[in-house]
Amino acid sequence: MQTITFEDYKNAIKAKYEEEKNGEYSNNLNSPTAANLRNLCVKRFDTNNNQDDLIAFKSFFDFPFDRNKKNLFGEDELNKLEAVKRFFLGKTENPAEDTIQLAAILVDLQPRPFNEYRKQHSEEERKLIEELRDTTLPKKETSINTFIDKIEDDDNPKIEEVEQTQSLESEIAPIPIATFVATGKPTKSRMIIYAVVTAFSAGLAIMIYFAFFQKQCMQWSNDHYEKVSCDLEVNGLGSFNVVEPFDKTVFDLKKIKVCDTTPFFNTNGEAIVWYGKTANGIDFFNGHGRHPENNSPLRPVTRYILNKYVKK
Repeated sequence: MQTITFEDYKNAIKAKYEEEKNGEYSNNLNSPTAANLRNLCVKRFDTNNNQDDLIAFKSFFDFPFDRNKKNLFGEDELNKLEAVKRFFLGKTENPAEDTIQLAAILVDLQPRPFNEYRKQHSEEERKLIEELRDTTLPKKETSINTFIDKIEDDDNPKIEEVEQTQSLESEIAPIPIATFVATGKPTKSRMIIYAVVTAFSAGLAIMIYFAFFQKQCMQWSNDHYEKVSCDLEVNGLGSFNVVEPFDKTVFDLKKIKVCDTTPFFNTNGEAIVWYGKTANGIDFFNGHGRHPENNSPLRPVTRYILNKYVKK
């Protein structure tokens, strides 16, 4: 089963944005300026009691939504909405997770947030695979003997079958090829059919194995993720030891050590290092997402953070 990634979630938001540009709030989304997005934000949250959405709002703006103070979106808030604008217009490669979550709310993507989106779509994929399996697996009552006899009506080779009682035949279906005993030399057509049936059965078994039984998972280990068995028991305490489904975009996340010579920004002035606060201070990472040890959203570094936490 294919794992739904955060990249899939971002693509779904962009597709919904293209749809919503011609919808009810086209005036706000056709030209997604910071001011237009601010107005749309007020409209979306004015009657929104979804707790996940309200948490996302507070995480993005650093203050909770208040219907009685809707006019308090100042210059700082408009500057933050520039990140959402760049995401909608495809002008940023690595937007922060808070930016993605607010964008999903503004275009009203359903379901959201990412965990709900991944859960529902993974369930839909599982149902499709089960339906495919039900239509491709051979029926229990159809035996290889019946299949071969139907094809070889005109061949009619002299082959004796091992006698079996009716009760045993009902318990073992289809009958294994090994139960056939030839009194003479097998015909060429029958050998070909045996080979085709064997190859088909082997291929089907491999497909089922990879679709249902082979799973990859990952677990946070000190400063990086490691691939582990999905049946691995959790060692230690804390949510960061949880074994979770393998996600390539999350797997590459690493905690890094920084100093005053570490490159924190690219040539365009965009942050290439993210940080997350902990009870003991602050951690730096090589990408965006959530802190594996406390699940808090990671934020792009700023000059203020560097001046405060990075030793010179």
